[in-house]
Amino acid sequence: MNPVGADAVTGGADGWPDGTFTNPVLAGFHPDPSVCRVGDDYYLACSSFEYFPGVPLFHSRDLVHWAQIGNVLDRPGQLTLPVDMPSSAGVYAPTLRHHDGRFWLIVTNCADGGGTLVCTATDPAGPWSDPVRVPGVDGIDPDLAWDADGTCWCTYAGIAQVRLDPETGRTVGPVRRLWSGAPGAQAPEAPHLYRIGDHWYLLIAEGGTERGHAVSIARATRPDGPYEPGPANPILTHRGTHRPIQNTGHADLVQGPDGSWWLMLLGVRPGGGTPGWHVLGRETFLAPVTWVDGWPVVGDLAPVMPAPPWAAHPVPPPPVRDDFDADRLHPRWVSVRSRPAEVWSLAERPGWLTLRARGASPDAPDVTFVGRRQQHPSCRVRTVVDPGDGHGGLVVRLDERHHYDIEAGGGEVRVVARIGSVRSTLATRPVGAGPVRLGIEVVAPAPGDWHPAKEPDLLRLGVDRPDGTFDVLAELDGRYLSTEVAGGFTGRVVGMYAARGAVAFDWFDYEPR
Repeated sequence: MNPVGADAVTGGADGWPDGTFTNPVLAGFHPDPSVCRVGDDYYLACSSFEYFPGVPLFHSRDLVHWAQIGNVLDRPGQLTLPVDMPSSAGVYAPTLRHHDGRFWLIVTNCADGGGTLVCTATDPAGPWSDPVRVPGVDGIDPDLAWDADGTCWCTYAGIAQVRLDPETGRTVGPVRRLWSGAPGAQAPEAPHLYRIGDHWYLLIAEGGTERGHAVSIARATRPDGPYEPGPANPILTHRGTHRPIQNTGHADLVQGPDGSWWLMLLGVRPGGGTPGWHVLGRETFLAPVTWVDGWPVVGDLAPVMPAPPWAAHPVPPPPVRDDFDADRLHPRWVSVRSRPAEVWSLAERPGWLTLRARGASPDAPDVTFVGRRQQHPSCRVRTVVDPGDGHGGLVVRLDERHHYDIEAGGGEVRVVARIGSVRSTLATRPVGAGPVRLGIEVVAPAPGDWHPAKEPDLLRLGVDRPDGTFDVLAELDGRYLSTEVAGGFTGRVVGMYAARGAVAFDWFDYEPR
């Protein structure tokens, strides 16, 4: 089965004419990957936090080239994220599995009224079922595994485990603590349980999802233990190194068609000076695994890697431009917490995306926003906006308190920066009435252009002139839109917003540079 169409692809790694591929294989804010194989196909799900739709879902034939085929939680009845929910709350760390002819996904909604949820589908592209609630599992990062007699085991951060009926959400028997991880390591989480050969292997993350992140493993002869820690834990960490990929952890094992084993995991690419700032969020990386004396050994994890030994299956690159000519938005487009039908339309003005303001600005938790993840260290974004009697434009967003905007309305364009408690208008330019072409350019430093306080990138916000030149109104330091400054678990998302009235967008360009 290959459900991917040419118009349904997203960013990823390069093909490998030279026998290599480029990490990350899923760039930008795509953390906490969980992967399963069904025949010759691979499917991967990621965390989505405060964004709707929730839990993006991807397909691949080779573990390197990934195309987004949908979102698991794509209906309001499946996912409720309250407007007062903090950014970086919401949907955490799914586990995706295939069992008995169905796809199963278990995930935690950390918003009030959320909890642990199980969804199923026969086609991973959807539709997915309404969630079944699991009140007996009160921790994050839940995992599903089935033993030979059909018993389902749910293991979650802690590391705790309980038997589960995933059809009803009812837990069976007591909750048991399985393992506390390596001695002295904080935050044992992200458990995944596998039957491989004669043993059950328990893979976990620990050390926190920052620079101390690591992957460790234990094994047992029964799914409920007792577990024997691996002799070489952690089996993967980049803490204390100068490697370009950091925060490595939250991993999932998968087997290739040739019998080889691979690890999908999250990591970040810090930039700039010290201490380093990662701006794209936690991304998905791929590393090889070998087995020595019954234990997995993770190979080198680097930006350029030897390719898997089976044939490549590249997918077409995503189009630079979305002309908003379809009858629905591509699954890559996300909104903040919700996307009610009354605040957006592709039909009201055919060929345009119309947004109607709810919140007063991108500072508002219910801002009307449609955007996509920034997936490249350098990129160029453009749109044509017709503000009419309203106000709206482009924004690069980390959260409500950290974003850069270029907004049209009232006959002028203005650049606004929100950094923590400070909100400043940095530049204005009269443009008159009617449509205006707005742009944002993200420029990463050149190799070797380094000093201890060097910014990770620069963001230039401006207007395209009729002669084709880009009139830069403000150039801003990118570190203030990084996790190291803002906190949280997400990454940059760039897109369109309405701050007042109805605002229409003719097209949106996102071009890697």
